[in-house]
Amino acid sequence: MARITQVSDTAAAPEAAALFTAIKGKIGMVPNLYRVAANQPAVLAAMLGLNETLAGGSFDARTREAIALTVAGANACDYCASAHAAISSGLKVAPETIDAHLSGRSDDPRTAAILRLAVAIVAAKGMVVDADLDAARAAGLTEADIVETVANVVANIFTNYLNHVADTDIDFPARKARAA
Repeated sequence: MARITQVSDTAAAPEAAALFTAIKGKIGMVPNLYRVAANQPAVLAAMLGLNETLAGGSFDARTREAIALTVAGANACDYCASAHAAISSGLKVAPETIDAHLSGRSDDPRTAAILRLAVAIVAAKGMVVDADLDAARAAGLTEADIVETVANVVANIFTNYLNHVADTDIDFPARKARAA
């Protein structure tokens, strides 16, 4: 049972209700994470805005979802593991690849470098060592890629932590996160 209210459509403040309508228009439902965030409509708007802005970066949806799964695994967030596994499945990502991403791994060298950096960022709480950046650069990541990785990691840490605090009810096919 969630520890923070998952705001219903009828109880939503006007600002949150408008955002719910937009979310439903895009994905057909309002995930419980967004219902928790709707307790403060500005937080919901910020969360949605950050994700929309990051979608305009250079990483494609599959890469962003790989990062989301890796961060969920590193932070043991079952809600995000479940949500991002479902989203990745919708992007035609194979189940074994989803499992690998939850563990911070990828067979694709570029994605693997991004995920290694993401794991290092989470493990070091952002205080990565020079060797982490050297490894990312040696694998071909640019400064822009490194900055975009940090931004995606932080966006997902926010949702992981909100789910941990709220104990958000999982409304996707349930998955267990695996610690990286």
